[in-house]
Amino acid sequence: MLPIVSALLPIVGGVIDKLVPDTVGREKAKAELEKTLAEAAMAGQLGQLEINKVEAASRSLFVAGWRPCCGWVCALSFGMFYLGFPLAQWIGKLTGHDIPIPDLDMDSLLYVLGAMLGIGGLRTYEKQRGLTK
Repeated sequence: MLPIVSALLPIVGGVIDKLVPDTVGREKAKAELEKTLAEAAMAGQLGQLEINKVEAASRSLFVAGWRPCCGWVCALSFGMFYLGFPLAQWIGKLTGHDIPIPDLDMDSLLYVLGAMLGIGGLRTYEKQRGLTK
């Protein structure tokens, strides 16, 4: 069940319990409500997928370029945090300099990077199957 459906169902279900006295009618109304809420939520998600397709097909750098830009920023930040900063600190210690490493919020970065890598995995699947250019 979708999160929005599971959040709304108890609230609206309580109203149905008060309005419909028949037990069978009440359960039927709740099932119909759950179906309607799920269909509405899925329609919103499908609409967003269509928007994503149109954005990705655009030749404009300002429309289709924001996803690659986010990917490059995440990759560079990830590389600097796990490779660049430790190497710089190690070289600094070898040469007698103390190089402080900035405190970055890696939790947020890894969340975004993980989501983008998941999308990238689907893109690889599409290319292997010949579904895209």
